Formats: sequence, C-alpha cells, structure tokens
Amino acid sequence: MKLITKEWLNRAKDDLTVIEEIIDNHNLTNMVAFHAEQAVEKALKAIIEEFEIGFIKTHQLEFLLNKAKPHITFEVDLTTIKKLDEVYIATRYPSDLGLMPYGKPTVEDAQRFYEFAS
Repeated sequence: MKLITKEWLNRAKDDLTVIEEIIDNHNLTNMVAFHAEQAVEKALKAIIEEFEIGFIKTHQLEFLLNKAKPHITFEVDLTTIKKLDEVYIATRYPSDLGLMPYGKPTVEDAQRFYEFAS
C-alpha cells in the first residue's frame, strides 16, 4: 500500500474516532453525519490514490464512488452515499439544518451513517 493511501485511511479513521466520541450525544447528529461523510470521502480518495486514478478535488461521494468502483470488491449502498452527499455541507451551517426531509439527522440516521462509514 502506498504511503498516500495510508495517510488518507488514517484521516478517515480520525473521522470515525470523532464519531465514536460524539455518537451518544443526540444533539450532535449533524456532526456525526458530517464526519461519516468525511470518512467515506477519504476512504474513496485512498482507493483513487492507490490505483492512480488521479487526484480528484471534490466532496461528491457519488462521483468519487463511480471513479473508485472498478476497484471496490464489496457492494456499496448507493442510497446512503446519496444521503451523505446531501448532508455534507448542510450539516455545517445553521441556516440549512432542514437538510433532510424531516430536518436534522435523527439518532437512527447518525447510527446508520456511522455503521456505513465504518
């Protein structure tokens, strides 16, 4: 494994560690969603770097997934990818907390996002 790949994966693990620290705080479901998106994004970028697909400067998970897909040997839940894409920027700014059809991510959403990112 390339050093840059390891670095991307280490940063993804950092995001998972943050989630583990805050997952039980029901007021921070939006932050769980943000860090889950970040962990998935970094893992996809690790694949892109490892297989020399070319550096891609985007936060769009679905786009990154399509680039990395030929090198992924397991099934990826596209529905969750799309949900994480929707919540990425919106979770960071108060004016957009209605980012899901029912508002801020629920505790169940947060748990599902964490499990997916893991």
